[in-house]
Amino acid sequence: MSGNFRKKLHEIIYEADTPAGKLFDVVLLLLILISVVTVMLESVASIAAVYGEELNIIEWIVTIFFTIEYIARIASVKKPAAYIFSFYGVIDLLSTLPKYVDLLFPGLGFLLSIRALRLLRVFRILKLMHFVGASNQLLTALSKSRIKIAVFLFGVIILCVIMGTLMYIIEGPESGFVNIPISIYWTIVTLTTVGFGDITPVTPFGQFMSAVIMILGYGIIAVPTGLVTAQFMQDSTQKSTQVCRVCNADHHKDKAKYCYNCGNNLNK
Repeated sequence: MSGNFRKKLHEIIYEADTPAGKLFDVVLLLLILISVVTVMLESVASIAAVYGEELNIIEWIVTIFFTIEYIARIASVKKPAAYIFSFYGVIDLLSTLPKYVDLLFPGLGFLLSIRALRLLRVFRILKLMHFVGASNQLLTALSKSRIKIAVFLFGVIILCVIMGTLMYIIEGPESGFVNIPISIYWTIVTLTTVGFGDITPVTPFGQFMSAVIMILGYGIIAVPTGLVTAQFMQDSTQKSTQVCRVCNADHHKDKAKYCYNCGNNLNK
C-alpha cells in the first residue's frame, strides 16, 4: 500500500475536515443507527418471527462494512497496535465479532446483544459536527473534576449514614426502619428525590427530617453539575479533528502543526 493512499485513507477515516471525511462519518453514523435498531427489533419475538431473515441480511451487510472499516483503520496508521488496543479499537472489534461468532458457534447467540456497543462509536463521530471537540471537552472536564466530585460524593455518603442513623432512632422498627442499613437506603432514596414509598416515616419529627432531606436533595443534585460546568467553561479551547498517524492521538488544538504526544508533523 503506497504512502499517499494510506495518508488519504487516514484523512477520510479519522478526520472530518474534508468532504470525503464528512461523508464517511455520515454513512458510518447511519449504519450504526441501523445496526442498533436492528438489534432492538431482533429482540422482539413477534417481529423476529416475521422479518427475521430480512433483519439478518441487514445485519450481515452492516457487519461486513464494519469489518472492512476496521481493517482499513489498522492499515491507515503507522502503528496499528495504538489503534487496536485503544478504547475505540476494542469497541470496534467487540461490536464486529459477535456475528462471526454466532456463525461458527450458534449456541452463543446471546453474544449478539454486544453489537449494541456500536452506539458508543457515535461519540467519536460527534467531532463531525460544527461544535467540534465538544464531546472531548466534556470528557476532559469530567476527568479534571473527578477529585472534587469524589470528595463531594464522600460527603454525601457520610450525610446519608448520619441521617439514616437518626431516622432509625427516631422512627424505629415499627415504621419500617428495622435496622440502620435499611434506614440509610431510605435516606438515599429520599435524598435523590426518587421516593419509592416502600418505607415512610409516621412520626411528626421523622416527617420533618424527611422534608429536610428532600430539600437537601435538590441542592446536592446541582453541585456535581456546577463543578463539571465550571471546568467545561474553563477548558473551552477549540479542538481540531486531526488524528496523529504515528501514535493515533487526537484532541489536538485547532491549527496545531505537531502532535502533542509524539511530536509528529500533523501536516505531513
